[in-house]
Amino acid sequence: MPAIISIFNNKGGVGKTTYMFHIAHLLEQSNKTVLMVDCDSQCNLTAYALPESNIERSWSERGNSIWRAIEPVYRSIGDIRQRGPSQISPNSYPNLYIVPGDLLLSNYEDLLGDTWNSGRGGSESSLRVQSAIYRYINWAANRVQADVIMVDLGPNLGALNRAVLGASDYFIIPISPDLFSIRGTENLGSKLEAWRQGWEQCNDAWKDQSLALPHGRPTFLGYVMQQHNIREDSEEKMTKGWQIFGNRIESAIQENIVNRLAKLGQVHYWADKTFNLGKIPNLHSLIPYSLEAKKPVFDCTSADGLRGAHISRARDSVEYFEPIAQRLLTVINSR
Repeated sequence: MPAIISIFNNKGGVGKTTYMFHIAHLLEQSNKTVLMVDCDSQCNLTAYALPESNIERSWSERGNSIWRAIEPVYRSIGDIRQRGPSQISPNSYPNLYIVPGDLLLSNYEDLLGDTWNSGRGGSESSLRVQSAIYRYINWAANRVQADVIMVDLGPNLGALNRAVLGASDYFIIPISPDLFSIRGTENLGSKLEAWRQGWEQCNDAWKDQSLALPHGRPTFLGYVMQQHNIREDSEEKMTKGWQIFGNRIESAIQENIVNRLAKLGQVHYWADKTFNLGKIPNLHSLIPYSLEAKKPVFDCTSADGLRGAHISRARDSVEYFEPIAQRLLTVINSR
């Protein structure tokens, strides 16, 4: 089975979609078939990856958005629809696919909340609701023979993220070096503990192997420091103001997430004994070119409107993402 890696932070505005988009492309360029899944009802990943005409088709009655896949479960008229993912760019990135997001996915949140307790008690109809996204993602991954699944989640601790994180093998937290991001880690570990217990109750209550349920035990891979400003005289150092909070992130992650999940066996330990997977500075004016071209910053060229120093800066930006992708490859290849 391919690894399911969720990109998640319960604090928004930390660059998680940009991070995931770029890493997914690097993994594809490393000869992996990658399936991206947009489970953030804001649909930023979908807007990044697909032209509006494709998005409109994915939202149509016969479309392949994540909402259309699980809509029959929501309406109690059937089970998941088996509609294949979209191929992003067959010529440039032939092994990169996406399950498009959908604004209507937020409708599913209430149903997940309403059926959680009965699902923990073993109700089949409730467990079909709780596991629908997981089961569809697995079907879609098998359809394209994916090596890895990367899921973009919205910034909250609601029932939708409980369902998707519970279905994930791993998760990564993109985090900005600011007070709000640090604060956002405080209740994440305890929430994951509670969700683990709930999913164990679901699995204990349901023994029929014909319905696959999420295991509820996502392993923490680490965090990526995002959107920090760098000093003009150094590509390596954050500005002093950002460094104040940047230096506090590792201890906050250790205390609020690692210490809680370690006792559950849900932490991946790296050889360098840190959970900082990498640092990605604010790429500022390069991002609009990337969004317009619908490809990573490091693949943008003069043909995409870049001029002068922007061309080399865009090309060199791969240095921020490549070490992170290489770490993920060690996890993917070890499965």
